[in-house]
Amino acid sequence: MTSSSQPQSQASSKSNTGNGHFQSHYIPNTPDEQNKVLSALGLSSIDELFLDIPDSFRNPSLNLPGPLSELEIQQELGALASRNRPLAAGPSFLGAGSYHHFIPAIVKALVTRGEFLTAYTPYQAEASQGTLQVIFEFQTLVCNLFGMEVANAGMYDNATALAEGALMACRVTKRSKVALSSSLSPTFQQVIRTYCQAQAIETTTVPTENPGIDGDTACLIVQYPNYFGYIEDLAKQSDAAHVEGALIVVSTDTTALGMFNPPGELGADIVTAEGQPLGIPASFGGPYVGLFATKEEYIRQMPSRLSGRTVDTHGKTGYVLTLQTREQHIRRERATSNICTNEALYALAATVYLAAMGKQGMRQVAELCYHKAHYAAAAIAALPGFDLPIDGPFFQEFVVKCPESPTEINRRLLERNILGGLDVTKTIPDGMLLCVTEMNSRQDIDALVSALAEVA
Repeated sequence: MTSSSQPQSQASSKSNTGNGHFQSHYIPNTPDEQNKVLSALGLSSIDELFLDIPDSFRNPSLNLPGPLSELEIQQELGALASRNRPLAAGPSFLGAGSYHHFIPAIVKALVTRGEFLTAYTPYQAEASQGTLQVIFEFQTLVCNLFGMEVANAGMYDNATALAEGALMACRVTKRSKVALSSSLSPTFQQVIRTYCQAQAIETTTVPTENPGIDGDTACLIVQYPNYFGYIEDLAKQSDAAHVEGALIVVSTDTTALGMFNPPGELGADIVTAEGQPLGIPASFGGPYVGLFATKEEYIRQMPSRLSGRTVDTHGKTGYVLTLQTREQHIRRERATSNICTNEALYALAATVYLAAMGKQGMRQVAELCYHKAHYAAAAIAALPGFDLPIDGPFFQEFVVKCPESPTEINRRLLERNILGGLDVTKTIPDGMLLCVTEMNSRQDIDALVSALAEVA
């Protein structure tokens, strides 16, 4: 809808009429309509609406270019997109939370079907049986993967799911102190602190080996494998938390669980993960889907919602939203979370991926990642100037200490069409976090090793 007093071809998308009124091709109101609104408010110009906001905090005037034709905008967007480096352009060894895994063709074939692609939140059970069944199967597979008793319908991503786990632990234990393992992702720590500060929940960082939590701590939050890809003694960490009456909240790697014991078998009370490795392509920050599971005794304090299976009056199987403990559905003061999505489409992608891969497929992928990563680590550690600063078992990620700045080494690797690892110098001097998945061939790894020998 366009302004009735301005021709469609006018270059400016926003112009000042001289009296503080704005005309726009994208705002469906005319100057006469704006005058009526201002008159009702007792104002003479739109500028008066913003008088309470200091000038220094207002957005500057936007000097936007003129409109483009459909052909021109496609060409411009294509030029911008061509500046990105697709993963297929050359080997990538970057992980740290977003991973390049193989995605079976069946995943995209199913998630792009119209009945799934255009479906929205399943409020009306009688019209949403397919979506509700997908969510139910998703929850079941998450429980199987984590070794837990109950899972919700999905969260935004792993970081916010982990933060919700911290808040849930405080509700369960009625304590207001959260301990963060030092080997937890720095990004996750930031998100958790952001969530906790508004609720006057104290957060503290504790050593990995000896967390030393006290009786005021609601939970100990750890990562398995940890941020650097290494496997810690989760059972020992769980015992340390439970001795003090605290819960253990675990952020895990879904692919690693194809070969390592699930957190539920090692004493975890709440488990979260990022669902991106499960059939979701790496992209610029998402959208992804957070996985969340817990013990059945804590189900009433779990955020988001659950899909349940039941039977109707004729004995036929049916699916419903069983628990909805968010403020949109119940009294705000009794709500556990304001999470208002279940990321249903990507939950479907994860469900299809897990069902297609099965136990053996998941184990095969995990073993490929594990052995390829160890092959790469051993070869790099043999190079002059490189070594592995962290001892212990790791999965698909590991830290390499470089002879010079990892940022500079990565720049030289990119010149050879190799995407290197993450610079973790802030934590480990001259440290680079490398990731090797099933997508990296032996030739890719050998090329990385040879390139490192040249550029260092």
